[in-house]
Amino acid sequence: MARTYAIETFGCQMNVHDSEHLAGLLEQAGFEPAADSAQADLLVLNTCSVRERAEDKLYSRLGELRACAVRPHPAQMVAVAGCVAQQEGARLLRRAPFVSVIAGTQAEKRLPLLINEAGRTGRPVVDVDLGGARSFPLAVVRREDPVRASVAIIEGCDDACAFCVVPHTRGRERMRPASEIMAEVSLAASKGHKEIHLLGQIVNHYQAPDRRGCDFAALLALVNDVPGVERIRFASPHPRHVTARLIEAIRDLPRVCKHLHLPVQSGSTRMLAAMRRQHTRDEYLSLVGRVREEVPSIALSSDMIVGFPGETEEDFQDTLSLVERVRFHSLYAFKYSERPNTFAINHLQDDVPREIKAGRLAALQALQRTVQVHLNEQALGMIQEVLVDSRSRRRPWEMSGRNTGNTVVNFPGDPGWIGRMAAVRIERAGPNSLWGELAVGEA
Repeated sequence: MARTYAIETFGCQMNVHDSEHLAGLLEQAGFEPAADSAQADLLVLNTCSVRERAEDKLYSRLGELRACAVRPHPAQMVAVAGCVAQQEGARLLRRAPFVSVIAGTQAEKRLPLLINEAGRTGRPVVDVDLGGARSFPLAVVRREDPVRASVAIIEGCDDACAFCVVPHTRGRERMRPASEIMAEVSLAASKGHKEIHLLGQIVNHYQAPDRRGCDFAALLALVNDVPGVERIRFASPHPRHVTARLIEAIRDLPRVCKHLHLPVQSGSTRMLAAMRRQHTRDEYLSLVGRVREEVPSIALSSDMIVGFPGETEEDFQDTLSLVERVRFHSLYAFKYSERPNTFAINHLQDDVPREIKAGRLAALQALQRTVQVHLNEQALGMIQEVLVDSRSRRRPWEMSGRNTGNTVVNFPGDPGWIGRMAAVRIERAGPNSLWGELAVGEA
């Protein structure tokens, strides 16, 4: 009888994609997916440490497992993979001595071997070596999303933003060959995945190691020409690598979505310098102006940190004014939290009280909600092209998808439409989504 596995994923899109590869590796090694994680022979916790909350979720889950005097599956093996595994290594065993395998970000591709070793010796196995190539075998992936396929093009990061732990947990920047990327994209498209998500810590820094002159804009053009691909998205770019060629690619390539995630982190030039972001407020606003001049319909989103060490009320007001001026279609905002092995924790004092951080976050989110409602209301009466990807979360008779700007659109429909484009007339708008009816003539 085959051993069973379950994977619980914490964190970002890259982690979700890594879990797809881990599932593929485990099934290649003879495991089968478990119907219930509590009954799985192997439980893999794939972790994230970019933000404190994601790390806390891991420790909470480990606490739940440790507290079970009698587990539903007493012989269950637990493996911790990903960024917290890389960050903490053997120290995790002090808090969770029942863990059998700790596999860092570079060791994930060796997970079946590590599991076998732990089973054979009866002792915990820890592998946090950052050396060597990380690429998974091409076809070893288990994608559960029938519409989207994520494809990693860069691993690691050479930047040193003061708040970011990624260079420590993911290692130095490594570019995948364009030939390997294109083979994976073509395979995903041949299996019916209509939307390709290109992923990297700084995705638009891409330069192909095997194809001279192939930068990120050129890679987008290659993916645009793959039969079966209908939409292309990417995350997460850095403002200083948004070139004229990239803006032109977004403007001219029909399958590249008219959406650009442009992390800024703060609206204050003083804070941006402290964060080591390598751009100013004015440079960011100038870039936004150039993007909108070339692609007037572009939807912009961003990341923002409030309460970074040294942030004054004046700095925070600069953030609010930038949000009012840029008018992002969506914004991922977070309170600053100290991350291990970062410049900030080693050189800066976390001197903004928690209650002030919480108040600033609430004010920023309230402003952004007002902006999003206004922007979404501008879509009323429009017919928008929606790639249907699932049933609506709230109403089983409705379908859900996203427009080119990455806004969720719900409408009455049939599950048979998943994976199809639908023309939807927008009739209602909320802060986080749109609602409409299938336009006349669509079915």
